[in-house]
Amino acid sequence: MSDVDLSPEELGAEGLAGAEAVEGPEILSVPAAEGRAPVARWYAVQVASSCEKKVKATLEQRAVTLGVDNRILEIEIPQTPAVKLKKDGSRTSTEEKVFPGYVLVRMVLDEDTMMAVRSTPNVINFVGAEDRRATGKARGHIKPRPLSRSEVDRIFKRAAEKKPVVKVDLTEGDQILVTAGPFKDFQGEVIEVSGERNKLKALLSIFGRETPVELEFSQISKQS
Repeated sequence: MSDVDLSPEELGAEGLAGAEAVEGPEILSVPAAEGRAPVARWYAVQVASSCEKKVKATLEQRAVTLGVDNRILEIEIPQTPAVKLKKDGSRTSTEEKVFPGYVLVRMVLDEDTMMAVRSTPNVINFVGAEDRRATGKARGHIKPRPLSRSEVDRIFKRAAEKKPVVKVDLTEGDQILVTAGPFKDFQGEVIEVSGERNKLKALLSIFGRETPVELEFSQISKQS
């Protein structure tokens, strides 16, 4: 979840990519319903590019320091296994972020916990809807929107998938060697790469003729 592509619908929030930072120190007050214990919910938080792990570590420390670790309960970066095919043909195991640029936080939403999250370095804002001011001109607050149970289940189900995604650094014109399947040990030239399908097309010399063949990334290695 290149890195796995996201769509705003997968997180269930319109305008996900356009989540805006809140201006000024004022924050939204969210009182607990009278007579009802506060409930921890999952929220998506947009962070600076490639800063997911840094934000997670910093927020975990800040929650303790600020005394809100009993309300900021979990901070997750959903990831799924991946295999990266390097230019020299070698393969390395890695992890692919399900939602690059976001962390998920299970928390009781109140003024203190919102301030702890929003003031953490490299945090951009919660994902939610803009609560516009009455004047219509000044930008309003982003009102955090909790993820629904179905959204949470879908996200963590995707992260729990064991079949690794193969990430490959290939472009048209690259030379490859087929390492598995019926065309094992054939050499060829890449003519098309389909990253979303984990497949490519290559011209292989079969019986003296250049023949286009569809192959999976896991069946080839790149020639230097």
